[in-house]
Amino acid sequence: MTAYAQRERRLLADLLLRLGPDQPTLCEGWTTRDLAAHLVVRDRRPDAAAGAMIPRLHDHGERVRSRTASRPYAEIVHEVRTPPWWSPVSNPLLDEMANTIEFFVHHEDARRGQPDWEPRPLDPAFEAALWRNVRLTGKLVLRRSGLAVTVSSPGYGSFTVGDEPDNTLEGPPGELALFLTGRQAHARVTVVGDALREAKLGL
Repeated sequence: MTAYAQRERRLLADLLLRLGPDQPTLCEGWTTRDLAAHLVVRDRRPDAAAGAMIPRLHDHGERVRSRTASRPYAEIVHEVRTPPWWSPVSNPLLDEMANTIEFFVHHEDARRGQPDWEPRPLDPAFEAALWRNVRLTGKLVLRRSGLAVTVSSPGYGSFTVGDEPDNTLEGPPGELALFLTGRQAHARVTVVGDALREAKLGL
């Protein structure tokens, strides 16, 4: 099985070094330095990473991320590239499941934060891997939004969330992954339903 998560991690680390620490990303308010620090914390500090989902740990998580971001940039990017074997999200047993979309999306956060970006051509096997993740996480995201939506990706499949959907979302798996993680304005998809464009999406 191709290690897509590892490949996206490596490509993102290469890009972060090329861009330097102060470039914008699609993550609101975050530079490339902030994005790199987030990934290091996610890999190495589960107590702080939990702040993204547990409100009472949010401030702790932000303090740890801020301290991480203050370290030398090359050192931070090296740690993005080389997660520890014991990482709760990046160990060999969970890496592909936990990180294929995570690192694809953050790679695109860095790429599409720059001017004149274009979508990358992705090989069909990688698109299929992204689609498997989109089907799983997309259903969770859309159920939480309260919208009834049919999601389709020509050549890969479709799924519906809710009854009698009046919203439709169509596109390649990678673009759907970006849309469903809250990057609606930067995803090349076809949307029917204004509510879907404005919905708060993401895990």
